[in-house]
Formats: sequence, structure tokens, C-alpha cells
Amino acid sequence: MTEIPGELVELERSCEAERAKLAGLCGEEFDAQWRAWRGAAEAFQTALTAYAAREGGSRYELEQSVKKAVRSTQEDPAP
Repeated sequence: MTEIPGELVELERSCEAERAKLAGLCGEEFDAQWRAWRGAAEAFQTALTAYAAREGGSRYELEQSVKKAVRSTQEDPAP
């Protein structure tokens, strides 16, 4: 697989943005943000699984490629 699907990159960026928002939260605010992060992660995983099934190839390798692409193009959004 040479090209990483833009949709998957955007979904992973969304996961990272939601994860970063957890910093400094506690109690109910943390719980609510954790659910938002989990929702974003589930959307990414669902799309990743569907893409890998449709296109063939290793789901794991695709996930690692997407994560590497996202992390190499942006700084960690968590303070």
C-alpha cells in the first residue's frame, strides 16, 4: 500500500485532537471528554477495518502507516 487514504488521516487527527483535550481535566469533564475521544477512536477503527477489508492487505500495517503519517506531520497537541 503506497498511498494513505486521506479519510483515515483525518479521522486519526480527530482522535489526537480529542485525546489532547483530556489534559488537565478531571471528574465529569474528564469523563465527557474521554467519551468524545473514545467515539473518535471508534470511528477511526471502524473506517480502518472497512478500508483494509475492502482493499486487502494488513489492517495492522495500514493503521501503523496512518499513525506514523499523522504523527510525523504534526506536533503532539497535548500540552
